[in-house]
Order: sequence, then structure tokens, then C-alpha cells
Amino acid sequence: MDSEIRAEKFGKCQCETQHGKSILYQILNKEHGSESKLYQQSCSPHCSTARQGCSCVVRRVVLKTPEATCRRASEVLLKTLTFIRNLPSFYNVPWEDQVVLIQQNWAPLFVLGLAQEGVDFHLREISAPSLLKKILLNQSLTASNELGSSPLGASLEEVQKMKNLLWKFWDLDISATEYAYIKGIILFNSECHVLKCLPYVQTLQQEAEQALMDFISMFNRNLLRFAWILQLIASLQDIDADAIEELFFRSILGEPTLNVLQLGTLYIKPALLWKQMTSVFSNTYF
Repeated sequence: MDSEIRAEKFGKCQCETQHGKSILYQILNKEHGSESKLYQQSCSPHCSTARQGCSCVVRRVVLKTPEATCRRASEVLLKTLTFIRNLPSFYNVPWEDQVVLIQQNWAPLFVLGLAQEGVDFHLREISAPSLLKKILLNQSLTASNELGSSPLGASLEEVQKMKNLLWKFWDLDISATEYAYIKGIILFNSECHVLKCLPYVQTLQQEAEQALMDFISMFNRNLLRFAWILQLIASLQDIDADAIEELFFRSILGEPTLNVLQLGTLYIKPALLWKQMTSVFSNTYF
């Protein structure tokens, strides 16, 4: 049965709250050691590495109100496209570099957009089939693995990491001007060493950082704020793009979000893309 995520449950491993080290579990785990070993590969990072035979799986979640949240997420995606398209400096880099910059940075830009638009969301957890249930139903391990190759829902750990970053941005009460400079810093990521015009991209990023620091010095007069924002930008780079895709866009777009971003940024107008997205959205929820 699906269950709503509660704050006190975050960070708890399923193996600590369900089977523990019961005699039944130990017998089953002994008789079906091969299955347990495969489950350990997807064990929650919160499980103790010292615990042997842990059969918990990665906890997965879906949106509690997908219709409203996915619509807002789609609007954020469109605004992200519009921001990139309105930057003349972006189109001064070679086409190949444009593709790389989108590939590497669309996920942190999207999360930043969620922060700017104040998009919060609630989750519910999807219960994973227990080891005992699989045994009693005589489910083939091979079949289970095939079904698990594209699991429903996103990783709870990755989604919680995303939500924590959103709250940190909101706590700083970042202005629209600061958001614009932060987007420039993220988009022109000089750590993409495969870029053909790396020096030019490095210059653009440095200019964005300098503009942000000047703005903070002038209006906030607290350079610690600049350091805090740079730390948040670094944390955004660790966001899992697959988790974003699975949580917000898989059911709507039906194809990798990256493909849609590249299409909307490099080929077609955002207005046309939005028309196509809303059409798919309507067919999904109505």
C-alpha cells in the first residue's frame, strides 16, 4: 500500500522498521541468499554497511498531487528555455558547445527555477515488494530484475536532497537579479572541459560571478552571502537529473527531458513547445 511521506521517516532504512533480524527473515535470507545479494546492490545508503543480508531496496516516491505539480514544473521548464534563448552570449558559442552546456546544466537550472518560482511539492512513498512476498508468489528473480530496470517513482534520497536545496535558497530570500546572475554562472559551467570554446565560456562565467558579487556588495553589503550562494551552486551540480525526469516529466513528455530541452532551445520556439507540452499534459490527466 502506498504511504504518505512523513518528516520523521526520512533517513530511516526499511530494514530497521520492518523485518529487523527476525528468525523468519534469517531463514528466508539463508535459503535465498542469491536474491539477497542482488537486493544489497540497491540497498538504501542509510543502511549500516556492517549489517549483513540487508534486503531493503532504494525507497521510491511519487508526487502526491501530480497534476498541479507537473503543470508548474512544466512552466518552470519553459521559463528555463526562455532564459537560455534570450542570452545572446549563449548563441555566440559553437553549436556543439551549446548542446554540451544544456546536457551538463539543465538539471541544476531547473531546480533553480523551482526555487525562484517557489514550487514546493509533497510526496508519497511507493511500497516495494518484500522478499517474503516475492518468495510466496514464486516470482522469478529474472522477471523481477527486468521490471526493476525502469522502476516507478524517483529515489527518495535524491528527491529529499533536491527539497533541502530549495529550502536553503528560500531561506536566503534571493532576489530576481541574483537569480539571473546565478543562472548565468550555472549555464556557463567552465568545468565542462570538452567545450571547444572553453576560454570564452570561462570568461562568461567569471563575468556572471563578478556581477553577482558587485550586486551583493552594493545592496546587501554582506560578502558571506556571496560565499553561501556559491556553495549552493556547487551543491546544485550534484542533483540527479534522472530523479527530476522521473518525478516531474516521465509521464508527460514520454521521452528524455534533455531531448525536449535541446529541441526547444536550439530548434523551435518556446511558445510552440509549450503548446505541444500542454496538449500532452491534457491527454495525460484529463
